[in-house]
Amino acid sequence: MKPIITVLLPNYNEAENVKRGVLTTVINYLSKQKFASEIIISDDGSTDNSLDLIAKFTSSQKNVRILKNEHAGKPYALRAGINAAKGEFVLLTDMDQSTPITELSKLMPFIKDYNVVIGSRGARRADSSAIRKLASVIFLYIRRFILLPEIKDTQCGFKLMKTSLAQRIFKHMRIFGRANNAIGWKVTAYDVEMLHLAKKFGEPIKEVRVLWKNEDTSSGKSRNFVKESLEMLFEIMRVRINDMLGKYDK
Repeated sequence: MKPIITVLLPNYNEAENVKRGVLTTVINYLSKQKFASEIIISDDGSTDNSLDLIAKFTSSQKNVRILKNEHAGKPYALRAGINAAKGEFVLLTDMDQSTPITELSKLMPFIKDYNVVIGSRGARRADSSAIRKLASVIFLYIRRFILLPEIKDTQCGFKLMKTSLAQRIFKHMRIFGRANNAIGWKVTAYDVEMLHLAKKFGEPIKEVRVLWKNEDTSSGKSRNFVKESLEMLFEIMRVRINDMLGKYDK
């Protein structure tokens, strides 16, 4: 039976999350749903033992596939997974499950009317410091001034899209081919570019409030939020300029 949903989990050195059982949670949830599904874990050239842990755990699972990619960055891992997806819709979700897989039930009712349904954390982050909350609000207003003014949260890593549309969008995204600009989990504007293209292709975007709690076990404490925000704004301006130059019309 062809799956309705492909759950796409990018993986880059996520051993800690695998050990705390996120895959068990995802698999158990999907096994209880009425719709057919598959899971694709798209590895971005991990250097820890996460890939071995995943392979061992999923060896007995029929509807789980692992894609091994060279390290090129999260957007590349997502593109590989999207191109391999067999489901009618593909759910982009993070391995840390900061938005838990159970929130899929909030997005599913809208797929009859929308080809793009995205999770939203709202304008404020409950687990963030006061400075980061303020910076997030400022960033939100600047981003909405430049692109996608109708969307509150472009960066939540929980997005459900028609697979054929996602394949078309990722084919046109300009982030690909820019050497060393999407390496690792560096903050980039791929989410914004992806949603901008969906809108440009005439697809209405449904934003749905979802639960979110920071479960990132990576180097979150060492990340420079100000630097990342400036990089993000630069990338958003790049998308805007690309659009003005007609680069998405080709």
